[in-house]
Amino acid sequence: MRITIVYDNEVREKGLRADWGFSCLIESPEMPQILFDTGASGSILLQNMKQLELDPNAIDIIVISHAHGDHTGGLSYILEENDHAEIYVPASVTATIPGRKITRVRESIQICENVFTTGELKGIEQSLCLDTDKGVVVIAGCSHPGVGEIIDAASRYGKVDGILGGFHGFRQFERLNGLSLVSPCHCTQYKKEIKRLFPEQCVECGAGLVLDM
Repeated sequence: MRITIVYDNEVREKGLRADWGFSCLIESPEMPQILFDTGASGSILLQNMKQLELDPNAIDIIVISHAHGDHTGGLSYILEENDHAEIYVPASVTATIPGRKITRVRESIQICENVFTTGELKGIEQSLCLDTDKGVVVIAGCSHPGVGEIIDAASRYGKVDGILGGFHGFRQFERLNGLSLVSPCHCTQYKKEIKRLFPEQCVECGAGLVLDM
């Protein structure tokens, strides 16, 4: 299973554009291609995808973590390039998209082989749980419900081995003990502290980062 960071506040590859927001692509031969969040700017999202040689029309499923513009801004641009992707949104998102299958997620459900959602936590946000050979890897948008709460929700699928995404103002650093992958992205306020406390586990995020699970 491969995770490619497409949109982030920072870049890891020359030629990509940084911007406030988050998006990543999840690929595996055994499952549909999933885009998690769409960043703030559709033009930047599509430009970065082109630079990374990622095809918007190959996306089968789009998962939106929460309804803030820095995670949904590129959705309409993707839908112009892609005529078939199903969309999963938190239950609190009431917007409709004519001609598209939209699943409004309240409780934790399986999206496809080895991919689950935590369900909508605290009435605002869902995260993805990837079942990998090493354990569960969590992908979070902004972690508004709290990183600890997200890890607890993900643990129903097995031992959580890693987490990446926006951590917002998370400071309960002890909740990251025992993880082999920690990658604070996007809106994380305490990146330096996390890197200092978890130097071996911490992977610097940024558009262009590729992680093979």
